[in-house]
Amino acid sequence: MRKLTLALFFAVYICSVAVHSRIRQKRTWIIDSFNIEEENPGPFPYLLGTIELDRKYLVNFRLHGSGVDKEPKEVLKINQRNGQIWVHKKVDYETLQLLQLTFEATNVSNNQVDTRLGVEVRILDINDHAPVFSPPHYQATVDESTAQGQVVATMNVTDKDDSQTPNGTFSFNIISVTPKTDNVEFFLEPTGASITGIFFRGCLDYEKANTYTIVVEAKDHGDKVQLSSTSTVTMNITDKNNHLPEITGQTGPGRVKERESGVEVLRVQVADKDSPGSQAWKAKYTIHGDKEKYFQIETDPKTNEGVITVLKAMDYEEQTSRNVSLSVANEVPYFSCEITGRPAKRLWDVKTFNEGPGKSLPGFPKLYPVTIAVEDVNDPPEFVPPVRKVGIMENTKLGTHLCTLEAKDPDKTFASKFHFTKGEDVDNWITVDPETGEVFTAKVLDRESPLLKNSSYSVILYVVDNGEPPMTGTGTLIIQVGDLNDNLPILEVNTLGMCLLDKATMTNITAVDLDLPPYSSPFTYELLGDVKGKWNIDPTRGTTVHLVKEKTVYSGVHELQIKVSDNQGLSLTQNLSVTVCDCTSTPNCHLRRSSGAQVGSTAVSIMIFTFLLLLAIILMAFLISCKHEKKMIMTDDEPGWHLLESNIETLGTDCKVPAKITQVESIQTLKAKPNLISTHDGISKQEVIQQNHQQDYYDSTFQKEQLLKRSLQRNSTRRSYRSCHSSMDQVKRNYSIYSVDEFQLRQNLLTQIDQNLFQLQAPGEELGDYEPHCYAYEGESMIDPQLDAISLPENDFNPNVLTNLEWQFNKLASICRPDLKS
Repeated sequence: MRKLTLALFFAVYICSVAVHSRIRQKRTWIIDSFNIEEENPGPFPYLLGTIELDRKYLVNFRLHGSGVDKEPKEVLKINQRNGQIWVHKKVDYETLQLLQLTFEATNVSNNQVDTRLGVEVRILDINDHAPVFSPPHYQATVDESTAQGQVVATMNVTDKDDSQTPNGTFSFNIISVTPKTDNVEFFLEPTGASITGIFFRGCLDYEKANTYTIVVEAKDHGDKVQLSSTSTVTMNITDKNNHLPEITGQTGPGRVKERESGVEVLRVQVADKDSPGSQAWKAKYTIHGDKEKYFQIETDPKTNEGVITVLKAMDYEEQTSRNVSLSVANEVPYFSCEITGRPAKRLWDVKTFNEGPGKSLPGFPKLYPVTIAVEDVNDPPEFVPPVRKVGIMENTKLGTHLCTLEAKDPDKTFASKFHFTKGEDVDNWITVDPETGEVFTAKVLDRESPLLKNSSYSVILYVVDNGEPPMTGTGTLIIQVGDLNDNLPILEVNTLGMCLLDKATMTNITAVDLDLPPYSSPFTYELLGDVKGKWNIDPTRGTTVHLVKEKTVYSGVHELQIKVSDNQGLSLTQNLSVTVCDCTSTPNCHLRRSSGAQVGSTAVSIMIFTFLLLLAIILMAFLISCKHEKKMIMTDDEPGWHLLESNIETLGTDCKVPAKITQVESIQTLKAKPNLISTHDGISKQEVIQQNHQQDYYDSTFQKEQLLKRSLQRNSTRRSYRSCHSSMDQVKRNYSIYSVDEFQLRQNLLTQIDQNLFQLQAPGEELGDYEPHCYAYEGESMIDPQLDAISLPENDFNPNVLTNLEWQFNKLASICRPDLKS
């Protein structure tokens, strides 16, 4: 039939060409398509069809396009002589559904295309693909508390066959559910194109099954053959709180010592059928009836027990035990689900409860009573009051009673005797009677002490009982010291500088008083002396006032006397040094004065040094001239001198003390000098002599030292030198203190030498023997860092004081060196 149709078609075409022989035209026709069934097993090649043309001349047939010279290549071939199309291999519908080709007929004589036709070859689908699950296996997790009718998993399926044919359509079915339980039933419902959902009816129960394995099948609707595939869904059930926890017992001492905190006293056990370790199993405890927050309860994460700990120390005297209640819940809300019927419809009949805000199960939570006993221990005594304030005026006499301390012992069963003691008392202001608690002042109190803060002085006190072990209570005594007018106003500065001008100028002066008002400011200032027309103060009352310099005051240093009185009239007259200078050349008059004073001090130092140098030359000349003489060592019958005692470091010595030192001067010497005991204007003549001859004894020191050194340098060992050198230092230092009168000076000198040498000869303090050591040669200056520097005051002195002193130092040398007597 197809060949007849083609023949008819080509006959009509040839006739048309004959009619239009003069105008030859090439036309392309699309003829009816061919069909190839995919996956045709052959044998190959097999004939698909024939294209026929009626020509009076010979033509060659050619075929181009998909399946020939384009992918998929070499599927089709045409016989160029008779137009037969042959199939050489399989084709796949899922790869290509249509082959589009071009047929050409070529004149053999001129090799020109005579005819061009379009040819379509359709690929026919067969049911060669089963539905495929993507992914092939499913994992799903669902809470135990999920309500029925909700989708718990979705499955996606694809089929490569033609979806417009039965080969590409499919349906789902649950093959099996493992394990099989009576509390739940799974079913499938489509939720989209090629997607199905898994639903359940009933109540999930973790304790019955915590995992379900569901096998689902997908099967297509092929006409000749039906293909199918399966997928496995593993559904895990998460345990939720469908079992209530219950307290079953307690362990632990159930008691705590008073004043003890941070200790575990009790553990409570709980039973829960939910999965151990899950939030549905983990307990959460609550304490009821503990308004003071003495306790806390925490969950042991391993055992799920409730651990009760003491947070705040308790007092046995207040309450011997504490009664509280405990309740327990889980970390997640409670729920319940109960099946009441299984009708033949989509969902079953169930009864559910879900705990939430404002919604709780009747009779839950249950309360569990607990009693914690408190054990009595020795409590520390307490001061009454713990902080005590007392007031006292400053300058109150030592030993004044401040207060009596009071304390109490809160114990009922322990000893109540205690004593008081002092803790921190920085300046040792008080004493405390340990038995009575009476507090007294230990010194005269001074409100102006730097240890006071806001006129208050704090002392830490302790009270200790006689319990086992002894307990100590702490208290504070605050001594508030009242002020008295016991401080004078003092100028902040006593040197000022002012500029020399042709008009009156002023500067500020300020006084300070450590006392508090009304014993301090405002102050009253008054200039004393001849200051009229030169200086005045404006105003005369205040803390800071103006010192006014009139224009008649000349440049230079002016010494003013200012009387400053406090608000109660207590006054002090003070010197104020004011330097007036020309500020055009010297901006700061005070600096100028200081510089001048420095130069003056340097000049004085040069003068003193020159005088000492001259005196040293004279003494050296005297020593050289007397070097050949052998001095006679005086006996003990010679009159002695006395040195006043002073505090020096005592060195060891081997000097021997003579049996006695004879006093030569008699009492008649004192009687011969009545002026030593007369008085002068209420001052004894003795004091007058002290003032007149103080400088004399200072000036005689250097000569006495040189004489003593010269006698010590002759044939002396190091041991003798060191001991006598120490005695010489003693003499030198003691002469820095002036004597009372001539008689008493000699008497005290001998007594002092006796005392010093006895100290030097103390048992066990003798020095060892040393080789002689040369400190200086005769005629050379002797510089020894162990000797004090010698200074001579510039005041006048009486030369008669130096008369007949040399033999006194010979006496000292004879004591240190008895061999020189020969």
